Amino acid sequence: MPFMTACRESSMAYESADGSELPLLVFEPAEGTPLAAGIVLFHGGALRAGSANGLVPHCRELASRGIFAVSAGYRLLGQGAVSIDDCVTDVRRAVEHFRRLAASRGLEASRLASGGSSAGAHLALVAAMTAPGTPLTAPGPGVAAVVALNPAGLDLLAFSPELQRSIEQEVRIAAGRAIEYSLIEFVRPGSPLMLIHHGTADEVEPIEHARRFRDAMVQAGNECTLLEYEHAEHGFHYPGHSGHFDDVIDATARFLLNRVATVHE
Repeated sequence: MPFMTACRESSMAYESADGSELPLLVFEPAEGTPLAAGIVLFHGGALRAGSANGLVPHCRELASRGIFAVSAGYRLLGQGAVSIDDCVTDVRRAVEHFRRLAASRGLEASRLASGGSSAGAHLALVAAMTAPGTPLTAPGPGVAAVVALNPAGLDLLAFSPELQRSIEQEVRIAAGRAIEYSLIEFVRPGSPLMLIHHGTADEVEPIEHARRFRDAMVQAGNECTLLEYEHAEHGFHYPGHSGHFDDVIDATARFLLNRVATVHE
């Protein structure tokens, strides 16, 4: 593992569409360390649980390697968000605030990524791959890359009609709208660079969905790397007994520093 340097931690807020304040937990390398890349991450929790604190360990480690890292909250269903539409709106706002913070530190948009875990990864991907209010069309502006940790929603139409309807009810959208949140439907040439971490035993989003999404991205001429973790279940990337945390951080840091930070050099 690379030599670790101390990082600086702070917190602030951004404003959601309903005027409420949502947290941004900011992690920066030690004073004097040059910034090469930045990333904003969104927590998992099926849109009903979790907080920005969930990805603090990831941000802290990334910042210790010279990366500007932010963990952002968003309104949850039943806690300010009426539907997943509101969650995506918040993520777009958080990304824009993150971009301004990064710019104030000398980081251009071409060196920035978004991402997250599970439902948070799904929200980040929707925001990065679509323009506001126009699903299934052009990618929206914001970031150059996405790092997705066991993302949900990669291929919703691969599920049975009954399960699709159940998912629509869970995220509080009308029947037939699942296609608007199925990520494989958004794949177009010019999509952001992507790194996906996924367990082969993921019980929420089958590994076959991740492979199919990767293949669709590559066939469209995009760069999409899928790192598979044998026998790993959903949530495998957190610190603890799974033993994969360090590997996930190492691969993510390499992607941000060696690929995203250099893509336009």
